Amino acid sequence: MDHKRKILVTSALPYANGPIHIGHLVEYIQTDIWVRFQKIQGNECHYVCADDAHGTPIMLRARAEGITPEELIDKTHEEHSRDFADFQVAFDNYYTTHSPENREIAEGIYLKLRDRGHIETRMVKQAYDPQAEMFLPDRFVKGECPECGAADQYGDSCDACGSTYSPTDLKNPVSAVSGATPVEKASEQYFFKLGHFEDMLSKWLDSGAVQPEIANKQKELFEDGLRDWDISRNAPYWGFEIPDAPGKYFYVWLDAPMGYIASFKNLCAKTGLDFDEYWRPNENGDETELVHFIGKDIARFHTLFWPAVLHASDYRLPNYVHCHGFLTVDGAKMSKSRGTFIKARTWLDHLDPEYLRYYFAAKLGSGVDDIDLNLEDFSARVNSDLVGKVVNIASRCAGFINKRFDGRLSPTLAEPDLYQQFEQAGDELAALYEAREYNRAMREIMALADKANQYIDEQKPWVVAKEQGREQELQDICSMGLNLFRLLTLYLAPVLPGLAARVEAFLPVSLSGAGAWSDREPMLDMEISPFKHLMQRVDPKKIDAMLEASRENLEPLSTKAASQKAGVKKEPRTKMTQTIEPIADTIEYDDFAKIDLRIARIVKAAHVEGADKLLQLTLDIGEENTRNVFAGIKAAYAPEDLEGRLTVMVANLAPRKMRFGLSEGMVLATGPGGADLWILSPDEGAQPGMRVK
Repeated sequence: MDHKRKILVTSALPYANGPIHIGHLVEYIQTDIWVRFQKIQGNECHYVCADDAHGTPIMLRARAEGITPEELIDKTHEEHSRDFADFQVAFDNYYTTHSPENREIAEGIYLKLRDRGHIETRMVKQAYDPQAEMFLPDRFVKGECPECGAADQYGDSCDACGSTYSPTDLKNPVSAVSGATPVEKASEQYFFKLGHFEDMLSKWLDSGAVQPEIANKQKELFEDGLRDWDISRNAPYWGFEIPDAPGKYFYVWLDAPMGYIASFKNLCAKTGLDFDEYWRPNENGDETELVHFIGKDIARFHTLFWPAVLHASDYRLPNYVHCHGFLTVDGAKMSKSRGTFIKARTWLDHLDPEYLRYYFAAKLGSGVDDIDLNLEDFSARVNSDLVGKVVNIASRCAGFINKRFDGRLSPTLAEPDLYQQFEQAGDELAALYEAREYNRAMREIMALADKANQYIDEQKPWVVAKEQGREQELQDICSMGLNLFRLLTLYLAPVLPGLAARVEAFLPVSLSGAGAWSDREPMLDMEISPFKHLMQRVDPKKIDAMLEASRENLEPLSTKAASQKAGVKKEPRTKMTQTIEPIADTIEYDDFAKIDLRIARIVKAAHVEGADKLLQLTLDIGEENTRNVFAGIKAAYAPEDLEGRLTVMVANLAPRKMRFGLSEGMVLATGPGGADLWILSPDEGAQPGMRVK
């Protein structure tokens, strides 16, 4: 490759309020693979990130622990840095948003936005805790959903029906800080005029800088005009105070992404890199590239607010923003609020991090689909692919070379055509890595591994070794096998840097250095070092031990997974007796009689794009009458588990317009919520359309 690219890559900033878990690692592993590939290609690629260290939750947690916010974020930074390093996520700089560089950048950007007429102030009503004497973030207000009446819902959205709303809309609201009843209080807030940038954003979204499905989703927001964005918060608040606005602080979502810029500026101070070359528009064309990796849940910010802010303050626009989906484990959605996550450190205490790196790579494509960590499939795939196919090649060939030929490889290739197939595959694999189609790349690499093992099986070096006069043939076969193995580990090096390093220790080649990808010449008449074991098989007992160590967090998840393995749908009785709620106020019989409950067959079930909790159900209630219903049961059911089942629905509920479409009824379910939810299923013999009496 003659032209070497210059690329700055970022991942979203992890919040400095808790540990890294394996859901987070989807993004950092995905990004690290792409960065390592670019470096192995010989490109100049810099990977920066930082802890997101501001906001009310950090202030309150530090207060609860009896330490300062600075002490909390310093402690968390050490933990995050250690976890990332042990998962082989190799940042060129890992910094913090609570830094002098970030304060300078945030203030500088804000002043440009203000002076250029893109900031407006106005009075707004917000939830205020009179006991704690503070305005409350949305997630710090809980109460009854204003739409469906479900209890214990957050101030921004309802887990039960999927509605979104303002905290001031909640019924019977309670402050999560003090338990007091919030009051409405008006205060002056600062807004960024996003609508000023509609034309620019529309062109940028059409430029190929984001995935088509993300671009299309964001452009729906243009129909009613882009809304102003609230960028301020009132004291007390942990963050940077807005210049010339005493008692007002930058909302964490303003200064957090500026941490990308600050982290790189800090790196420039250490290394002498040219800051302007990467962050200022290039008058002669974009000779450098800026690439963000983020989760789809923060796509709106990174593909609307962020590029508008950059453009308005004389920074360059991202060349590409790549969005990924979420992680589920054994089919159930992970959630920090329910504690259903495996910490990165818990994984590291029990399992090889490269197992997870490979499994994620085998699942991740260029789209925004969610991926599932199925622990049975995980164990089988790692053992089959990495140990049974790839590492097995080296273990079958290296011993003969070490013992019979003093570690010397053959001077010629036994099968040059086969080697050429492997060598030429590198170009196709490079295109797949570049396009972030890791799952397709892993399939192609394992197909090559199958060919290498087929060659060894056909040549049978263990048989040849027992026959006199076939020494050269034995050396040729095993040398050929090791040459194929070398290319396989080169192609896996972005995913498995630890394995690549161990292979480099006994083969005379570079697998991870700059430009290593283009060096695919065969190893001929070279000496290798003694072979050492490269990778252990996944031990099921270690998976069990990891789950046991996480049981406080994973019990609902593992119980559900065990039931699924046994083919049994978990019954709600035991759980229900533990979560009985007070009986609501009585109603008259005539009121209840108005409810028309009908048997319905779930004809179709599908995910709802942009909704974390909802599934879209098409219900047959007899006589070719179908209803469209949005149900908040995504954490408990996969769509394929529902289709064809009978359930019970409220058939005469007035249709309700949601932002995803019209919902024409409600299915009945029981349970405390989240993954522990069960739709009602009628006994055998029931038919769609029958009335429940």
